[in-house]
Amino acid sequence: MTALLQVKNLRTWFETDRGTVKSVDGISFEVKKGEIMGLVGESGSGKSITGFSLIGLIDKPGKIQPGSSIRFEGRELVDLSETELRSIRGREIAMVFQDPMMTLNPVLKIIDQIAMAIRAHEKVSDAEVRRRAIEALAMVRIVDPEKKVDQYPHQFSGGMRQRVAIAIALLHKPKLVIADEPTTALDVSVSAEILKEMKALVAELGISMIWISHDLATVASISQKIAVMRLGKIVEMGSVAEVLGAPKHPYTQGLLDALPARKKPGELLTSSVTENSGPLVIEGLEAGKSGAPNPHFVKVQDVDMIYRRPVGAMERFARRLGLAKPPQSVHAVKSASFTIARGEVLGLVGESGSGKSTIGRIICGIDSPTSGAVLIDGARIRENDRKIGTSVQMIFQDPFASLNPRRTIFQAVAEGPIAHGLCSKSNARDYVNRWLRAVAFDPDLSDRYPHQFSGGQRQRVAIARALAMQPELIVCDEPVASLDVSIQAQVINLLLTLKNSLDLTLLFISHDLSVVRHLCDRVIVMHHGKIVEEGAVAEIFEHPKQNYTAMLLDAIPKLAW
Repeated sequence: MTALLQVKNLRTWFETDRGTVKSVDGISFEVKKGEIMGLVGESGSGKSITGFSLIGLIDKPGKIQPGSSIRFEGRELVDLSETELRSIRGREIAMVFQDPMMTLNPVLKIIDQIAMAIRAHEKVSDAEVRRRAIEALAMVRIVDPEKKVDQYPHQFSGGMRQRVAIAIALLHKPKLVIADEPTTALDVSVSAEILKEMKALVAELGISMIWISHDLATVASISQKIAVMRLGKIVEMGSVAEVLGAPKHPYTQGLLDALPARKKPGELLTSSVTENSGPLVIEGLEAGKSGAPNPHFVKVQDVDMIYRRPVGAMERFARRLGLAKPPQSVHAVKSASFTIARGEVLGLVGESGSGKSTIGRIICGIDSPTSGAVLIDGARIRENDRKIGTSVQMIFQDPFASLNPRRTIFQAVAEGPIAHGLCSKSNARDYVNRWLRAVAFDPDLSDRYPHQFSGGQRQRVAIARALAMQPELIVCDEPVASLDVSIQAQVINLLLTLKNSLDLTLLFISHDLSVVRHLCDRVIVMHHGKIVEEGAVAEIFEHPKQNYTAMLLDAIPKLAW
């Protein structure tokens, strides 16, 4: 059978002030009609640049080098004009980006954006556009698509925005779909449903797909063959069983060994050497006060959180006249009560919108609950609508967003301890260096800025910044989401080591249940703002009592090798 896509000696290079960056350096592969090929590798391996190269989305100073060949249905795509490429994009070849805001315009309603995508290649009526838009949103499990189609992207969660981006890519039922990490930000249940829908569409219409991801389990569940990329080259390629069952290249073996499923819960993971991280130095450090065992160290008592839209004077007047409806409210957390023992790691899981992050922000003192209370070692975390003390710190999902791009690493870590008297300006350098060494970050690099570091290095800085406040509790809100498997393993190892050495108490919020199983002692399951199940990790994972919990566990992608 003639391949739908034939790539030979593809080289995409970027000319910079520091020399030539060979992002894609001489790769070759084929994709047959109806075939799904997985393209795996870590950040910087060239996966995404390969996808962009296939549809001509390489911006200067990037350039596909002479001698490269990309043939689609026998037609050479290299050196086609922008007009010719535009007629192919979306209709013949579509791409789903990792960041849905690369696809969605924040100032246009969803219906208008879908209309633009349809009318770029077809002439259809407004009624037909609305019908197809609603049908497309329903296919990717958008609830109440008839209303959602008239909303703006900012009114959707990150997972819902990604589903819209996938729906737009599938509008014209293209012959080839390039999916660049499309389920990274999605819950396991939604991710499993999207994978199921994609596989069904491929089988039904003979669509081919290139699935780009660093998640080996996801790739294994959807692909027929896998290509492993490293430093711009394909180091291994073959069927899923061949590559994952009997990997020949040490890099592939390293990626597999970094997965939590390969170790017993609580064991340090095997991490590929992707960064110059150095050894952990824990001696002589304290994070908060050591204390006697306390099973109720953190008490969350009947916490409710209701979000209401602010109402202005004119709207209040209109409501009194009966000309305006009362503002809608969102009941994000409903009567949540639980405890965390000192030194315990409690996992908090659930789908997007379940209330996980809201609980985390309340415990951290960022938000004040509508009702209920949070006590840390018997003391309230907030009084008079203000956070008290530094006993609770938070590590956010995106370290780049939580670090000020205009402040150096040293300034970012030192600011809090200086403000709260944990160190003085004169000894801040030594104080910060101790915590940077504790998270295996080279203190000699502390005068650089966040953009000069990888995602894993930035996350280490975020952890050091939290630890430098000497907290008694750290709230970790999806701290390893979107990280490569080896960097994820390094961060998990770091949290395990710090927890054991410093007797830290952690609230670990995540939708990655395999990480929760490896790191946590107990787990709480939330659904629509309510706690539906709670117990020891082994008990919940092996004998879930609630159908919702069982559904989440069944949706976890699994490696059979």
